[in-house]
Amino acid sequence: MMLPGIAYLLINNYMPMFGITIAFKNINFAKGIWGSDWNGVENFKFLFQSSEAFIITRNTILYNLSFIVIGLIVGVGTAILLNEIKNKFAAKFYQSVLLIPYLISMVLVSYLVYSILSVNVGLMNNTILPALGIDPISWYNEPKYWPYILVIVNLWKGLGFSVVVYLAAIIGIDKEYYEAAMLDGASKWQQILKITIPMITPILVMMTLLNIGRIFYSDFGLFYQVPMNSGALFSTTSTIDTYVFRALMQLGDIGMSAAAGLYQSVVGFLLVILSNYAVRKIDKDSALY
Repeated sequence: MMLPGIAYLLINNYMPMFGITIAFKNINFAKGIWGSDWNGVENFKFLFQSSEAFIITRNTILYNLSFIVIGLIVGVGTAILLNEIKNKFAAKFYQSVLLIPYLISMVLVSYLVYSILSVNVGLMNNTILPALGIDPISWYNEPKYWPYILVIVNLWKGLGFSVVVYLAAIIGIDKEYYEAAMLDGASKWQQILKITIPMITPILVMMTLLNIGRIFYSDFGLFYQVPMNSGALFSTTSTIDTYVFRALMQLGDIGMSAAAGLYQSVVGFLLVILSNYAVRKIDKDSALY
C-alpha cells in the first residue's frame, strides 16, 4: 500500500533535486543541462549584488513574520470561537465560509481586491470613503497602504486552512479536563489559557516551524497578482520570488533563478533545524523530532 506514495515522493520530490546543478552552471540550451559549462557561484552574485537585495530580503522576511504571528493568533482565536458553537449546522456553515477563500485562485482574489480598490469603480473610492468624507485614494500608486492590504488579504485567504487544523486539535481534547475545571470554578478564559492552549501547543509549534521553513519564500500570486505588478508599489511589494521572476523574464537566465531557489531552500532548511533545536531545549515533547 505504501508503494504508490513512495513512488510519488521519489518522482515528485527527489528526482527533480538533480536540477540543483543548474544553479552552478551557465546554461546553454544547445549543450543541454549536463553539457553546459560550470560557472561556480556566479549565478548567486546576481541576487546578492543587486541594489534591491536589501529591500526584497527585508520585505520577504518581515511579511512572512507578520503572516506567521497574525495568522497564529487569529487562527487559534477563531478555532476556539468555532468550538464554542453548539449548533452543528451553524458550525459547519461557518467552517465552510472560512475555508472557501483558501480554495479560490489567487488570480481571482486579485480581481476581487481590484473591485474594491479600483480608482474609478472600486468599492472603497465610490462608496466607503465618500461616506466617511475622505477623498478618493489611488491605491495602486500608494506603497504605504500595501503592507496592511497584503497582510489582510493573506489572512483572509489562508485563515480557513489553519482554523481547520487548530479546530481538529481542539476537538480532540478530552472533555473531562473542562468538566474538572468548571467544577473548580474556572472561567472560560482560564480554561482557554490553562487547558486549550497547552493541549494544542504541539500543533502550534509544528505549524509555526513549517511556516518558518518557508520564511524566505513568498506567495507569488499575493505579491505579483494582487498588486497588479504595479511598478509604483515595488518598494513594498517586491520580494525575492517576484524579483527573480521579473529578472528571469528580462534576462532569460534560468541559472540565476535556480540559484535563488536553492538559496531559499537551504536557508529555510537551516531555519527549521535551528528552530526545532531551540524548541527541544525549551520543551522536548513539542519538537518535531
